[in-house]
Amino acid sequence: MAAADSASATLRRHDLCSRGIRLAGKMRSDVVDLLDTYVEQQGLDASASVAAVEGVPVAAVEHWDEQTGTQRLLENLAAYRAFRALLAQMLEEQQEQLGEADATLGRALAAVLLQVSAFTYHLEELLRLENRGPPGEEAAVPPMPPPLSLFERKLRGLGVLRELAQWAVRSARDLRQLTKPGPGSGVAPSPAESP
Repeated sequence: MAAADSASATLRRHDLCSRGIRLAGKMRSDVVDLLDTYVEQQGLDASASVAAVEGVPVAAVEHWDEQTGTQRLLENLAAYRAFRALLAQMLEEQQEQLGEADATLGRALAAVLLQVSAFTYHLEELLRLENRGPPGEEAAVPPMPPPLSLFERKLRGLGVLRELAQWAVRSARDLRQLTKPGPGSGVAPSPAESP
């Protein structure tokens, strides 16, 4: 009976990871399209350099191959919760700035925000499957940034979208790693990692 439950959980996890990989791929494609629209509508140069933006999670990780499955999921979850808040803020600013004058950009931002929310829920489901409930949301809310000029907000938005595109790539890679057999792929910690 336990073996059947274990096999069922493994199949469910594999299915969730496969669907997550597809969601991340679609999200990346939509974010890249949104980036093009955003740059054009905001009058920015596509090659503009943007310094690290406060509150925006960075997708790059030095020791990616040393992370456990749980670490991967928790980092992804924290990042997408932060992106959800940042995109909601961008959407609000966009509506204040342009009103209904540019509905295309607003719709594209809202669609990506919806995808980020769905992906966040997907990651929470994966953590629940591993009998590891997702952490509370209070830690995920980025601090309120200091007031920015219109141009600074445009650059911040560019930084948010660029990093989100990178996270979509990392997320697909993390989920692929979770489907591989062997050490470091499972979400449950090994005995050596247990407290």
